[in-house]
Amino acid sequence: MKLIAGLAAAPVAAIVALVVSAPAPAQQNGQQAFAACKACHTLHKGERNGIGPNLAGLFTRAPASAPGFNYSAAFKKAQLKWNDASLNEYLAAPQKKVPGTRMPISTPDPAKRAAIIAYLKSETAK
Repeated sequence: MKLIAGLAAAPVAAIVALVVSAPAPAQQNGQQAFAACKACHTLHKGERNGIGPNLAGLFTRAPASAPGFNYSAAFKKAQLKWNDASLNEYLAAPQKKVPGTRMPISTPDPAKRAAIIAYLKSETAK
């Protein structure tokens, strides 16, 4: 994990570069980091929404469009298109990125965010 360990105060560009080139161990770390997210989110097509939306197709679908999920007015208005940079900003500070969102949990550690994003990119495309 030497690649991720040096990102304690990395700028967004460095995190995006890491996500794009994430090796298999980073994806495994992403699975571990995502474990806390499972309390609210599912990942694969056909799985139920939880407190948060199902994330299947996250990077390719229209913003705020998980079938059957009741998004907050703030989130619908934000019309976020997820990519490495926008998801990184959101995970770092959801209330700052989308004031009024119902997501209460942030991920302040840039290395953990990068691992989660790499994992989401691989899992939500299935």
